[in-house]
Amino acid sequence: MVSERWESAVFKSRVDTVLDEFVAQEADQLAAIDSVLRPVAEQVEAAVADGKRLRAAFCYWGWRAAGQPDSDALVRAAASLELVHAAAIVHDDLIDDSPLRHGRPTAHVALRAAVRRRPRAVSAARSLAMLVGDLLMSLAGQLFATCGLPAAYLARARPLWSVMARELIAGECLEILRTAADPDTAASLKVIRYKTAKYTVEQPLLIGGTLAGAAGRLREGYSAYGLPLGEAFQLRDDLLGLFGDPEHTGKANIDDVRGHRPTPLLAETWRIAGEEEREQLRGLLGRRDLDTGGLERVRELMRRLKTPDLIEGMIATRVELALRTLHDLDVPAPAVAALTALAHSAAVRRF
Repeated sequence: MVSERWESAVFKSRVDTVLDEFVAQEADQLAAIDSVLRPVAEQVEAAVADGKRLRAAFCYWGWRAAGQPDSDALVRAAASLELVHAAAIVHDDLIDDSPLRHGRPTAHVALRAAVRRRPRAVSAARSLAMLVGDLLMSLAGQLFATCGLPAAYLARARPLWSVMARELIAGECLEILRTAADPDTAASLKVIRYKTAKYTVEQPLLIGGTLAGAAGRLREGYSAYGLPLGEAFQLRDDLLGLFGDPEHTGKANIDDVRGHRPTPLLAETWRIAGEEEREQLRGLLGRRDLDTGGLERVRELMRRLKTPDLIEGMIATRVELALRTLHDLDVPAPAVAALTALAHSAAVRRF
């Protein structure tokens, strides 16, 4: 019998088992086509090897909060959302030309070894990584469709996958289109809402709830909880990305500044900066040769303007709004406890 008390490590282990078995089998089938595909298959497996499994957890509790019992089939359906995340990460790292993820070379960097003797090896490795991401997205749909839940349950949730894909791609496109533009906080918040917030919290909750047959009012509550919490998650990620220790975050902390990405952290810094400070930022943002000294000048400017404190306030406000909404919903006590714990896990990460 599954405990009603939320045990995140136990749940993560269940999801990891599903993903490890499913992806290993698919990777083996890919490599069986031709041995030269083995490095590609290894990157498919590497893409799902890490993670807190937050998206799966939100899907699971979208199901449980609607009154449904624990279900191994539902865990498989929830695990499929981690494959969506893995695909998004591979594509995002490729778009941003990020060298590290979880402390290891990203797919487009790792795959250079497979094509090092070929012409235009870097371009070839990037193409392979793009295809790894495409395959992961396809596998997400396959795992969801074969999870074991009744066909009628899957049919009512399937339209949400189209919404999730459209919004995720819109967010990625918005980030590309707004990169290197004059920083704007409202525009940056829209980027993180569509690129991350919706597919991290809101859509997994809605998919889990819709699978469970949740009524309209409950689904509205999921959105009211999920959107601000998803934004808080990405705001925290932006802070950690710039001020965190790469040994713990597993990512290079120079990427956002070097790429002049449209983050609310940079936008808020620009908003309150004076002309002299803006001129300093113009000389640093987007420089491909930016070194650690340049990064520290940006961080020092942000500290002086107290921008990190502003972002902390935005995070706190969004978490408070999410939790207030949660406690107004008529859902079982274990779901309230689990979703409260998940809110803190998503937004109160520190390195």
